[in-house]
Amino acid sequence: MLIDMHTHTDFSPDAKSSPEEMCARAAELGLEKYAVTDHCDCNYWLPAAEMFPGGIPEGFKDEEMLGVREYAPASIRAIAALKERYPFLLCGIELGQLLQNAKAAEQILAMPELDFVIGSLHMNAGCADFYWLDYRKMDITEIHRLLGAYFEEILEMCRQGGFDVLGHLTYPLRYIVGDCGISLDMSRYFEVIREIFRTLAEGGIGIEINTSGLRQRYGKMLPGVEYVKLYRKCGGEILTVGSDAHCAADLAAGIPEGLELARECGFKYTAYFERRRAEFIKI
Repeated sequence: MLIDMHTHTDFSPDAKSSPEEMCARAAELGLEKYAVTDHCDCNYWLPAAEMFPGGIPEGFKDEEMLGVREYAPASIRAIAALKERYPFLLCGIELGQLLQNAKAAEQILAMPELDFVIGSLHMNAGCADFYWLDYRKMDITEIHRLLGAYFEEILEMCRQGGFDVLGHLTYPLRYIVGDCGISLDMSRYFEVIREIFRTLAEGGIGIEINTSGLRQRYGKMLPGVEYVKLYRKCGGEILTVGSDAHCAADLAAGIPEGLELARECGFKYTAYFERRRAEFIKI
């Protein structure tokens, strides 16, 4: 049984395939449940001067963000309309940087069409996306400062809640370790990550196994086995698996491996969400 709970259509600015192309591919693969979770980076709803109070990063074009307030609500409406044609389809959103613009987050979360919300963090407050940072020009102290701030903001996100599943906890490692080959001592973040998982478990919020790292230089899932086991040890019960596909060709990629990782970590069920409520399917 294949379930993909993290995917993007061309409503997301970094994705390629239309909702119709993604749904047709999901039907071809025989997906039991399939969620479209296009991006909604809440801080991008702000003017650049507010988004980057310490100075706008080189190459950032404020005018390119003018349509950002439209594509997330447009995606939600379009996916909700497609559900009549594709009964397996779930209407989701990836809500990024929700603490950095609470008003934008509230506006999206109020949309009644939503089945599922991933909470994620792609950039620290006032910084560019981890994807764009040049770690080869940083010393290890600066990299660890960025990571420390990242995990602390995620912890505060989890305390606030409002989302269903925390997305790709180890997202920065995709670039720091995977693309740049920089070794990190992750043990220094053990306590904050454990507190993240305790907070999620107590709040009834899940985590995802994001399989996108298998398709990239990083070569691992996000998060990896040690963190999925820790989440379970902290009382976590809700676990989704998602490919983070940005094109139809990557839909459901790595899902069997993700489910196997879930089994290895002691999970007997994977989850999907309808109307913001978790449903469980035996692995």
